[in-house]
Amino acid sequence: MSAAHPSPQVQPEETVNGQRGKARRILLILGVAALLIGLGWGMWWWLTGRFIETTDDAYLQADSISVAPKISGYVGEVLVADNQSVKRGAILVRLDARKYQAVSDEASATIAARNADVSKAEADLVQQDSTIAQARAQLQGAQADARHAQAEVARYAPLARSGAEPEERLAQLNNELAQASSTVAAKQAALRSSQTRYGTLQAQLKQAQAQLGVAKASEAQRQLDVDDAVIRSPLDGRIADRGVRVGQYVQPGTRLLTVVPVSAIYLTANYKETQIGDMRAGQKVTVHVDALPGRDLQGHVDSLAPGTGAQFALLPPSNATGNFTKIVQRVPVRIALDINDDVRQALVPGLSATVDVDVRSGATDASHG
Repeated sequence: MSAAHPSPQVQPEETVNGQRGKARRILLILGVAALLIGLGWGMWWWLTGRFIETTDDAYLQADSISVAPKISGYVGEVLVADNQSVKRGAILVRLDARKYQAVSDEASATIAARNADVSKAEADLVQQDSTIAQARAQLQGAQADARHAQAEVARYAPLARSGAEPEERLAQLNNELAQASSTVAAKQAALRSSQTRYGTLQAQLKQAQAQLGVAKASEAQRQLDVDDAVIRSPLDGRIADRGVRVGQYVQPGTRLLTVVPVSAIYLTANYKETQIGDMRAGQKVTVHVDALPGRDLQGHVDSLAPGTGAQFALLPPSNATGNFTKIVQRVPVRIALDINDDVRQALVPGLSATVDVDVRSGATDASHG
């Protein structure tokens, strides 16, 4: 006996046609939606998108400063901690300055001694002025005596020749004239000696003043050493890479820590050379920082580098030698962030970002590059 097979159920033709019509409507709707989306995207690209230059080769940066001592010595105090915020002029590190202070005190004592030398030289000059005045007065007195003796000889000489006066009197007057002349010569020599001495004392005063200047310069240098033992922050920022410890011996130029000016953070975007043709300083920028997902930060193009990144590498390429393969170069573009302090506090150098530059907006041709 053969087994009975169930007969297949045949769907009505109207049901099949209805399903096909429903599928066509769905496809039509999807096609229209795709067309509208495509038209919308095309309009956006034509009106906006083709003017947006994008790169994800962008990183936040700050002009950090490495703090180093100017003098050698042992670290006495470290007054800051890792990641601490500091203001410009705040004390970061103190070195043991006792030996520098001792040398400064010695220089101050030298200045006192040199001041005494100057005062003595000035007093000697004043005294020598008096000596010169006295010698000049004595010379004038001797010259007056010589003129009187000359007049007496002239008056008695005729009388002695006529016999009215004895020859002994005339000889005595001639002797007095000779003595008066000698006295005048002696007083003239004394005056010249006093004047020469005055010049010598002037030279000694200048020498003492010069030595005082040297002592003051030395004392200023020693005071600089004392001041340099206190290391201050050169700018506002936050402490990073702190390697200094109390008791450590440091040499001039030894890096102690780094101050990062987080309030002056900026962004460097490395654009391909094919993207910067219409890029100018002042154009609007939208920044997407990976550390702040979903947030659009605003900024503007600050400047374009004067050369590609390869030109400033340690070993720049030399395409005139060997085989040549063209590689698209990148140009660093500096982006200034137009953000408030709250957002700025969340940003640190080194963070990655994606940058969109609207090459239509805010261009200043004079600032190109």
